[in-house]
Amino acid sequence: MYLAPALVVLGGLLVYPIWQLGLISFFQYTQAQVSGGEPATFEGFGNYAELFGDPQFWQVLLATVLFATACVVSTLAVGCALAVLLTRVRAVPRLALMLAALGAWATPAVTGSTVWLFLFDPDFGPVNRMLGLGDHSWTYGRLSAFFLVLLEVVWCSFPFVMVTVYAGIRAVPVEVLEAASLDGASQWRIWRSVLAPMLRPILVVVTIQSVIWDFKVFTQIYVMTNGGGIAGQNLVLNVYAYQQAFASSQYGLGSAIGVVMLLILLAVTLMYLRLLRRQGEEL
Repeated sequence: MYLAPALVVLGGLLVYPIWQLGLISFFQYTQAQVSGGEPATFEGFGNYAELFGDPQFWQVLLATVLFATACVVSTLAVGCALAVLLTRVRAVPRLALMLAALGAWATPAVTGSTVWLFLFDPDFGPVNRMLGLGDHSWTYGRLSAFFLVLLEVVWCSFPFVMVTVYAGIRAVPVEVLEAASLDGASQWRIWRSVLAPMLRPILVVVTIQSVIWDFKVFTQIYVMTNGGGIAGQNLVLNVYAYQQAFASSQYGLGSAIGVVMLLILLAVTLMYLRLLRRQGEEL
């Protein structure tokens, strides 16, 4: 009974939109249907057949998976490394690092993307001047554009990992770490053999959260590559769905892409949790 109000809110905010998303994906739903000029036509799996028959969809899906994987790994590496660093510095540097990280986390995605574009601007950006790259354009090449977006995604995402893992480290008994240090374990060995196993439930949460966030990246790609890059070379699924639904007014096809994204994220999350359960982890 105590959970009933929260379940009602979640039902309104999550279940109903997901139901509508799935429903629209089975219809021919364009601007004509939105404006009421024509009735919606049931297409069955027609939108999915068109989507899976489009070679661009598979290219975008592969790019999305690789890009999201790189973002998740980089975010976890940076966040965990800085969390360990926080436990080894004094109060003032720790407070400064915390405030700087939380400032990055609180920055809106549009603002952060615009600032990073300015930093790497070929004409006025300070990065090219410091590196002596002249008028090199980071957003022209496909890999360099993805790398630039990755940096911004990691910059705005690592504070969540850092703060969460730091809180977990502080909860580990000091005696355990001291015993490992007295036994001659290096810092890397302490992290790998002591901290990581004890922090695994926390790492599960931040990993799943990072996968969901990075797989659904939209704002950074849209702003920093001007809608997906030259000839769509930097498209990811979220931007691709936006183009199909709103730029091309094919809302049924865009909804089908959204359903596919949802199923992929559910599959990845369930597989990850099942793997941990097989290893005997309490979740």
